Amino acid sequence: MGSLCEQIRELTTQGFEVILVTSGAVGVGRQRLRYRKLINSSFADLQKPQGDLDGKACAAVGQNGLMALYDTLFSQLDVTSAQLMVTDNDFRDPDFRRQLNETVNSLLCLKVVPIFNENDAISTRKAPYEDSSGIFWDNDSLAALLALELKADLLVLLSDVDGLYTGPPSDPQSELIHTYVKEKHEGLITFGDKSRVGRGGMTAKVKAAVYAAYAGIPVVITSGFANNNIIKALDGERVGTLFHREAIKWASTGDIDAREMAVSARECARRLQALSSQERSKILLDIADALEANEEEILAENEADVAAAQQAGYEKALVSRLALKPGKISSLANSVRVLANMDEPIGRILKRTELADGIILEKTSSPLGVLLIIFESRPDALVQIASLAVRSGNGLLLKGGKEAKRSNAFLHKVITSAIPPSVGEKLIGLVTSREEIPELLKLDDVIDLVIPRGSNKLVSQIKAATKIPVLGHADGICHIFIDKSADLDMAKRIVLDAKTDYPAACNAMETLLVHRDLVQTGGLNDLILELQEKGVSLFGGPKASSLLNIPEANSFHHEYGALACTVEVVEDVNAAIDHIHRHGSAHTDSIITEDKEVAELFLRQVDSAAVLHNASTRFSDGFRFGLGAEVGISTSRIHARGPVGVEGLLTTRWLARGSGQVVDGDKAIVYTHKDLNLEA
Repeated sequence: MGSLCEQIRELTTQGFEVILVTSGAVGVGRQRLRYRKLINSSFADLQKPQGDLDGKACAAVGQNGLMALYDTLFSQLDVTSAQLMVTDNDFRDPDFRRQLNETVNSLLCLKVVPIFNENDAISTRKAPYEDSSGIFWDNDSLAALLALELKADLLVLLSDVDGLYTGPPSDPQSELIHTYVKEKHEGLITFGDKSRVGRGGMTAKVKAAVYAAYAGIPVVITSGFANNNIIKALDGERVGTLFHREAIKWASTGDIDAREMAVSARECARRLQALSSQERSKILLDIADALEANEEEILAENEADVAAAQQAGYEKALVSRLALKPGKISSLANSVRVLANMDEPIGRILKRTELADGIILEKTSSPLGVLLIIFESRPDALVQIASLAVRSGNGLLLKGGKEAKRSNAFLHKVITSAIPPSVGEKLIGLVTSREEIPELLKLDDVIDLVIPRGSNKLVSQIKAATKIPVLGHADGICHIFIDKSADLDMAKRIVLDAKTDYPAACNAMETLLVHRDLVQTGGLNDLILELQEKGVSLFGGPKASSLLNIPEANSFHHEYGALACTVEVVEDVNAAIDHIHRHGSAHTDSIITEDKEVAELFLRQVDSAAVLHNASTRFSDGFRFGLGAEVGISTSRIHARGPVGVEGLLTTRWLARGSGQVVDGDKAIVYTHKDLNLEA
């Protein structure tokens, strides 16, 4: 009740008009009467069977205490409340209803919170707990009636569970329904027992919600125990279950149920896999053409996102990743065409074996199934991921950051419009709300792989919240080590490129390691000066900060994503390798050296997804590696590692062709296990 009053106070401060319909009088009264009865009973009286207390007496006694509690709580918050008691018969009188509106409007104008309750003490209903006849029959239906009578904009019904489930919330198979569609859910829902303390539990709430919603008042059923759920509902968050008379129209778009979205993506993917290689390539070529044809509109939507992000005060690094720079659409279209023209990845024979005379086994490449990709900021990632999914024959669910909402929505529309009806545009689903992610992460029977592209925090949260395999990288803490034998002009070019070409990228250099001999000879001075001239802020490790007179870094394990980097001095290549293993993220690391033995030692021993010699870390990219595009960079050691292109989105299947063989305890067969030519 304290939390409820605090939320109402915040809403009234924001200018909302709030009417509260409360229950609880009977419960408060029962407690008080039981106590009075107990202290006024003799021991002999207590040995007799105890009858139930009269409900109307409980209501009469409890109403006083209930309102006293509300008055105390609201007074502490500097809010004034008023009590209005009604009965079923009152609403039969037109004069009463007119006066009701006048009184409530007067109270709201005075910034007073009206608190309604049914006057159970004098209600003509014989058994107020059981009798569901009349104009209203409990506080939920009273709330719905008042919402209509007083022309409310929203009705919130608070429950002891998160919302309406497909079955009893305690049943693990039950799923939370975010949007109630009467035509779909009416016969699907199984209700549990009614409330322990009320009259009808969830059944009554749903009945009241449907009544109000189809009369034009949107309704949300949500938990009264969760923090700030009323405010969250008004802010548009998906807390609880929404009832709305337009819900059937939303249902037709397929944007309601997480499971339906995933199942649709799988069905469309199977139709995509059934197409010929030429037909799949044609879809990608059509997507590339559609991107170029809609370039102006795409850039306009992106500019709106960038302007909104700047106005909201987002960090410069995020805004940089968000913006689609000139020429980006043409570049994306060309990368899609590269994918379209690559060799067919699906159904490739990877191994061919004769198991026994007349039975041939083939190991073939196969799509993974349905992918859920969660990415932040970069709308160009949507194009790359979608085209890779089409090329690899996978269904796809995409969730981009809210900062790129308009860009992502328009790009999704452009891409899905190029997918033929024989496959279906639901091959690629766009998840528009953050609140859908927890539901999707439960679908380990439908979604085969989750790939989060974003911050360490995002990746950690995803891994902790799902049983679905997760592929991705948390940090991009990339190192460059300049060895004592390095060509310093080359080193300068590489380091400047790795840090300044695109500082927000995950493959940008974040830590520069330098052999100690270069500091002693002064060979590092020109590079340090040029980095500073380019606007790069330098922070040093314990050695570098004193030797180079730069501020000390707070941590070696830090991804700046901006024009800043950490510098440290190390003894030799072995110390550099040790530093990378202790403080790196196993993403991309590079060595600059003219000593081939030192280079080979670094390449062999640095345990990162990509390790380079005399090259910028910025090369660690799906397009630059010749993969056409990338769905992300993986630092996992299972399945795929480094830039993940088409091959990283494939698994394998075994196909056997026999001529009537049976096992029969292996008595009637002679195994040959002979490797065969793949072209045979």
